[in-house]
Amino acid sequence: MPVKRDYYEVLGISRDATSEEVKRAFRKLAFEYHPDHNRDGGTEEKFKEVNEAYQVLSDPDKRAAYDRFGHGGADGFFGRGFEGFDFSGFGDIFDAFFGGATGTARRGPQRGTDLTYQTYITFEEAAFGCEKKISILRTEACSSCQGTGSKPGSQATKCPSCNGAGQVRRVQQSIFGRFTNIATCPQCHGEGSIITNPCPHCRGKGKEKREQRISIKIPAGVDSGTQVRLKAEGEIGERGGPPGDLYVSLAVKPHELFTRDGDDIIYELPLNFAQAALGTEIEVPTLDGATKLNLSAGSQ
Repeated sequence: MPVKRDYYEVLGISRDATSEEVKRAFRKLAFEYHPDHNRDGGTEEKFKEVNEAYQVLSDPDKRAAYDRFGHGGADGFFGRGFEGFDFSGFGDIFDAFFGGATGTARRGPQRGTDLTYQTYITFEEAAFGCEKKISILRTEACSSCQGTGSKPGSQATKCPSCNGAGQVRRVQQSIFGRFTNIATCPQCHGEGSIITNPCPHCRGKGKEKREQRISIKIPAGVDSGTQVRLKAEGEIGERGGPPGDLYVSLAVKPHELFTRDGDDIIYELPLNFAQAALGTEIEVPTLDGATKLNLSAGSQ
């Protein structure tokens, strides 16, 4: 039978360590050697050793017996230690010990999803700005039940499993003691209520897809890739949450005469040799209409 290591040595603490220091050392080592977090060979045995040391040193009576009689005194309290210990299902307990109660609380209001949309504008619209109308398909509250999910004239009932809390509690006994595991109610999925008479229009979902016409004000000077944000024009929120936003991405159509370089508009003017050498007056198109341009002799 292998010789047991000193429990203080196992946890890496001194013999006058406080109960808080014992707990802190255990948490660090338990996380390091837990089989779910460390797959190296031998970690399960080390984890058992750390647990056994903690069980003794965290209990005042067991610790006093161990300090006086060594492992012989502790075994009187501890029996056969962790021999044959089954680690299956230990993950929930481990999570509860290190992160508080597991599971999620009842879900509150959630913001709606943002939407993206691309629209094309002309070169002139990009330069001067404009107002455009677009059509988008988005999720909105059901027009029949107004988002309740219940048939008009009826309403949802309190969930009998969680009594409207949206979560259920389960007490588990482990080597660390008793733990309360909090989980989302499996019957109402955290809503706290159950739709017993669903709306026939949306089948109890409380929402539907609808097409909407939206007006967009596009500022002057935009370019391809510019995004215009329309606040609260995205998908509807959940459980009374605010709607998401709509991001409209702009794509500028190419112009038959002009190109763009940053804030500059470029027009390539064809000249013959005589015009370039002697100079001339020529009509040049612009976004505001044609204008006269005097070319000096020797222009290129």
